[in-house]
Amino acid sequence: MSQNNFELILCIVNAGYSQNVMEAARSAGARGGTIVRGRGSANPEAEEFFNITIQPDKELVFILVSTKIKDTVLKAVYKNSGLPTEGQGIAFSLPVERTTLIKQEIEELTEGE
Repeated sequence: MSQNNFELILCIVNAGYSQNVMEAARSAGARGGTIVRGRGSANPEAEEFFNITIQPDKELVFILVSTKIKDTVLKAVYKNSGLPTEGQGIAFSLPVERTTLIKQEIEELTEGE
């Protein structure tokens, strides 16, 4: 199995809180991200389980990071915009098998590994 150098962090927050996610991610070493507007749905059991009211208007934040800073970025995002905050965000990461970044960008993102 090949080693992945990158992870895609996905964060789903209430509308209006994506900039908080990006500020936290940048403070932890991320360089940027993509924000997409969306609409969520949930059943009453999910609201009761998480003890929150689920707002339907969402923003999805996609952040590509080096594997070595993934945990740091995830922790910063959760602290700033996680479920206990007004953003009520959830975040997770997925391994990225291939990228089309140019060689210089890859070297910059993976320095010190």
